[in-house]
Amino acid sequence: MKSDSVHFGKVFLGSGMVTFLNALRVFVVNKLLAVYLSPTVFACVGQFMNFMTMGQATSSLALQNGWVSLSAQNKNNLEQLRGVWRGGFRLTTFASIGTFAVALVLCFTVPLETFFPEIHPLWVKTAILFALPGVFATNIITITSSVINGLGHYRRWAIINMVASLWQMLWVAFFLYTERLSVLSIVATQSIVAGIFALQIASRAGFSLKEIRKTALDIRSPWFSYALMGIVPMVLTPVVLTFMRVTVGENLGWNAAGIWQGIWKISDFLTAFFSAILGVIILPKVSSAMTKSEFWSLFRPIFVKTMMLAFVAVAILYFGRSLLVAVMLSSSYAGAADYIPLQLLGDFFRVGGWALGLVLIARRETKKFLTLEICSQCVLAGGTYIFVKLYEFNGPMMAYAVENFLTLVASLIIVSRLKWGPLGDR
Repeated sequence: MKSDSVHFGKVFLGSGMVTFLNALRVFVVNKLLAVYLSPTVFACVGQFMNFMTMGQATSSLALQNGWVSLSAQNKNNLEQLRGVWRGGFRLTTFASIGTFAVALVLCFTVPLETFFPEIHPLWVKTAILFALPGVFATNIITITSSVINGLGHYRRWAIINMVASLWQMLWVAFFLYTERLSVLSIVATQSIVAGIFALQIASRAGFSLKEIRKTALDIRSPWFSYALMGIVPMVLTPVVLTFMRVTVGENLGWNAAGIWQGIWKISDFLTAFFSAILGVIILPKVSSAMTKSEFWSLFRPIFVKTMMLAFVAVAILYFGRSLLVAVMLSSSYAGAADYIPLQLLGDFFRVGGWALGLVLIARRETKKFLTLEICSQCVLAGGTYIFVKLYEFNGPMMAYAVENFLTLVASLIIVSRLKWGPLGDR
């Protein structure tokens, strides 16, 4: 039991450091762009980064959790493992080709000046062309780090992610300072060198195109569940957040919508931190075939420790919420500190729900996961609409807390009723 606690602590601290460094990368890159660019150009860069994110999602099919779980499930059967890798890599390749073809067509048919004012269309087209290998490199980083996580090589996993974050920060800082590339091209190419490095590290652990080609197997069927479980939240989440933003804006004013957006960003940072760490701790372990008693003996202590750490984090943020708002946002958002407590309560429940949701992802319980995800998003949207009418600005935070509490309870019930045993026997 003591060794398990030590292992949990090491993995949590290690993955926490990687997650923190990745968050630092996002902060530094945005800060550099804000310092060097005018507000108009900064908005254009944000628009371009959103498009890149969409391209990464569609070209990778949101298979990150699948790369972790399937690598962990098959790591003791080398031939089967290579077949799974081959199937996943081919699906990603086909999706990338389709995504890039659409991007090229849009590049030369869409009036780019509508989306990128103050930037010459020629520079935008050049950046889009640079973004294609940039998106592919980002997918390589995601795939290699996920595979290494699934194989249990946590040191290599940490090296890939930490070097990628550091390199991207240095890349943006260097080219902004020297002005040798347009700002959009800098953003588009920041992952290319890191992607090459990630491939080198992964090849030392046995994951490379050379190894994948050694098998005639091409196993694709398990990947479709992970694709659905990744893509549906990817589509639903921005739709629901847009609905919430519009609801607050139309009922309480767009200044209130901006303050809510600031609260959500702080909340999202906390939950993203825990979700990234839990993905490292839970996915590789629960993916293995086990009995119900084996699962609970493994998962229960992880769940309890996670909820305790989440409680400590939420308590610290609660008592330091005024300072938190000042650091993360600005004085214009000072009023947000009064409404954060309800959001933090929702964050606490969300951490537990996500831990249980990862179990469903690892076990490929696609129908249960998607039903839970769709219902929870509907509760969040509907609750926001109703509570804004009843409780004004407290409404979206109340809806968030209620939705995550209900999701936690429902997830616990679903997981407790799962039939355990080898995946193939279900």
